[in-house]
Amino acid sequence: MGSHAARKDPFTVARGKLCKGEAGKTGDWRSSRPEIDLTKCIPSKSGKSACFLCWQYCPEGVVKKSIPVEIDMEFCKGCGICAEECPAKAITMVDEHKSE
Repeated sequence: MGSHAARKDPFTVARGKLCKGEAGKTGDWRSSRPEIDLTKCIPSKSGKSACFLCWQYCPEGVVKKSIPVEIDMEFCKGCGICAEECPAKAITMVDEHKSE
């Protein structure tokens, strides 16, 4: 085996981290969006890097692992996984077209 065996094909190697908004910007088709109640959010209440299940489970990688937790709405697809996984029920899905 020569040097060709040592090279990795970039199309068959799995990525080791999430790429933010890998599927692109959301556009106007999203029907619901997540809203975070920071009074319920465990990291925001405690001021410590605890929980972050929303960040861990987001398939688009658009939840910012910060205090307070933030979601990049430009790339969020509105799938609701973050709301489903939040143990404190701090994230709720609301109608995208709700007047602000």
